[in-house]
Amino acid sequence: MKVTVELSETEMAEILDITGERKKGPAIRRLMEEALQQRRRAQVAQRFLSGEWGVELETFEADQERERQRAQKFAS
Repeated sequence: MKVTVELSETEMAEILDITGERKKGPAIRRLMEEALQQRRRAQVAQRFLSGEWGVELETFEADQERERQRAQKFAS
């Protein structure tokens, strides 16, 4: 889909600089893709922070303790 966007010369120069693209179209496309990706990451992070999503690490603490004990054996 094509979209017309009005930007100042300063904004366009900044977009080209930030994206590293040489052409305007690819620069705006990259900036848009990066913004969407950042928004999606923020939404995922928010779901974890709110407790809506979580991770079950059933053996994590036991594994950590086992590793601590093994390290103490080698240290002594």
